[in-house]
Amino acid sequence: MSIRLRLTLWYSVILAVTLIAFGVAIYFFVGYNTYKEMKAKIETQVNAINITSTLDMFDNFKVSPSSIFADDEIYIQVINYKKGVVQTTQNLRRLDMLLPYPEQKKVTESDEGFQELHVDKYPFLTYQHLLKQNGEVFGMLQVAAYSGREDKFLNELRTTLIFSLIVVVLIAFTLGLFLARQALRPIENVIRASNQIDNGSDLSMRIPHSGPKDELGRLTDTLNGMLGRIETTYNELDDAYKAQRRFVSDASHELRTPLTTIRGNIELLERMWLPALEAGTEQQEQEGSSLPQLSDKERQRVMLTREAMGDIAGEAKRMSSLVNDLLALARADAGYEMEKSVQPLLPLVEDVARKAQLLPRNVEWRIGNLSAIANVEVDAHADFLRQLFFIFVENAFKYTPSGYVELRAVRSGNQAGIIIKDTGIGMASKEVPHIFERFYRADESRGQTSGTGLGLSIAKWIIDEHGGSVEVSTREGEGTTFIVWLPVAFHEKINEV
Repeated sequence: MSIRLRLTLWYSVILAVTLIAFGVAIYFFVGYNTYKEMKAKIETQVNAINITSTLDMFDNFKVSPSSIFADDEIYIQVINYKKGVVQTTQNLRRLDMLLPYPEQKKVTESDEGFQELHVDKYPFLTYQHLLKQNGEVFGMLQVAAYSGREDKFLNELRTTLIFSLIVVVLIAFTLGLFLARQALRPIENVIRASNQIDNGSDLSMRIPHSGPKDELGRLTDTLNGMLGRIETTYNELDDAYKAQRRFVSDASHELRTPLTTIRGNIELLERMWLPALEAGTEQQEQEGSSLPQLSDKERQRVMLTREAMGDIAGEAKRMSSLVNDLLALARADAGYEMEKSVQPLLPLVEDVARKAQLLPRNVEWRIGNLSAIANVEVDAHADFLRQLFFIFVENAFKYTPSGYVELRAVRSGNQAGIIIKDTGIGMASKEVPHIFERFYRADESRGQTSGTGLGLSIAKWIIDEHGGSVEVSTREGEGTTFIVWLPVAFHEKINEV
């Protein structure tokens, strides 16, 4: 419920309660004054009637026209419970009616005083006086006046008040809603501008305001000032981020050439110089050649040279891998769009499975059932998709000291899933949400494996570019299972017989 509607409802409820209280007060005040004159007239007639309170004299009492009845609208009725006689004035006899009265055994003290009685559909305001002797009721005096006009007037007044209350509250609710909308229009402008900024990321937009400098006006000015500072900061950060991306991309490009040269030269030296030197040394030892034999110091120098070359080759390879990863992430940050095409998924996965056998590992490599993706086509970039699967397979080999790593496929609706399962060290559940973050290492505290923590970040980027998703199931000490889901491009082909 909006603030505008809540304010209007509160205002309407308060107004309705106030009007109801005011209407009830008016109704009872008018009703009291309307019946006041009639009650005074009835009381005057009651006081003018002199009825002896003894039973003997009451038996001889007769109700008849008398000068004490100044108004023909006053009706008198006397009930004699002992004789079962009811005496009335002539005006009641002309109407051929009797005022209702209680039976003697049902008479109580509450019957004394003014009562509202109805004869058929005609209302009467009646004063009842109990006639007693020795505490026993032997009769009743009833003095009544017709109150139809007064009742009709009060009913019309009540109807008018209720109708007026409803009309006033509805008008007040409508006007209140309109006024609340006008008063809160600057907040609508704030919301609209905020939505446009959120949807379009246009921080140059400002909230329009041409009203008075009230609370909402000051709020609008404050928000506009805040948006200005945010825009300035965002532009500065964006420029710095773009410069950083350019630096990473340029540095990666520039480093690839010297690293490739270093790796090529080291590999050339390893192929040409070390094998020949070692072969010559062995020949001298076995055949007793006349050539001067290598001393222990020279032999130690050869071993150190070989280790140094191995270290240089290993570090150059690791740096090349890191540079390639950084270049891939720089492309991702720069909004690089892959050129994808529709192609069969099974041959691509089989190619990855075949080449994975050549990767260094200490565990069994299992190729499971891949028939689920037979005749399945995906819209993909083949090289990046191979890189994606190799990242998961290499990670599985790296974090599995014993057991096996398995690759298999599943199908679920319009999704094809590639499963890479290992029996390695696994991860704690709290680490799973962070494994696709850059430079995050789940085993960093244990130091069991080497790496940069960029592989899964690149894998996540490739999955997102292909419109896929990834599921992770892991338990510490029991291994990890990754399922890469890719959307199927077309329905399965029907094999020709």
